Amino acid sequence: MQLQDAPATYFFKLWPWFEANRIRIIWGGGVIVVAAGLISFYSWQRDQKEITAGKALTQAMKSIPRNATASQQADLYLKISTDYQDTSAGQRASLQGAAMLFAAGRYADAQAQFQKFLDAHPGSFFAAQAALGVATSLDAQGKTDLAAGVYQRIINSYSDATAVDSARFGLAQINERQGKPAEAVNLYEAIVHYNPNSSLGSEAGLRLMELKTKLQSASPATAPAAPFKPNH
Repeated sequence: MQLQDAPATYFFKLWPWFEANRIRIIWGGGVIVVAAGLISFYSWQRDQKEITAGKALTQAMKSIPRNATASQQADLYLKISTDYQDTSAGQRASLQGAAMLFAAGRYADAQAQFQKFLDAHPGSFFAAQAALGVATSLDAQGKTDLAAGVYQRIINSYSDATAVDSARFGLAQINERQGKPAEAVNLYEAIVHYNPNSSLGSEAGLRLMELKTKLQSASPATAPAAPFKPNH
């Protein structure tokens, strides 16, 4: 019986406090309701913007004329990225626009666009791809040392396996051009070790065989490549 009366007893003790603070409680409840409504509206508005951005990107991809140049395609994608910059579709359009600038041979513009994406979205799912775009654009401009530094940073800092392998491959090619076959061998071995069945893994395997053959036929004074040690 006492247990059944406990809630009622508690309620009667609480009632004087409620009467004394009724206005505050009503206002507080109203603020909570308004805040919840604003959050709900913002979430709905954000979802609607994502849907609209996705439709705009899809429509743009469908409506691109067959004879459109890479520069024209880049301008189309970059307009979408500007209009919907806070959406995932806008981010994809930004990267696609940068890629089309690269395809048009506008390497400096592509580098700037990829870097702009990185500055605006450093934690994005696409950040590693944007960094790879920066490195590739630098490499295409003949800025080899800067490109090598960005490639190495991607290898050290990102978990995107595709971007990391591409960075390894790009850095290996720089090492080949700079007469550093041993370093290139290590990078190609890493690609083959981690992703042997990928297209890049197959290409790295071919480059690895060619390089090892060259190293074996080189003079005895040439230092052998250090064995690749995978990270565990």
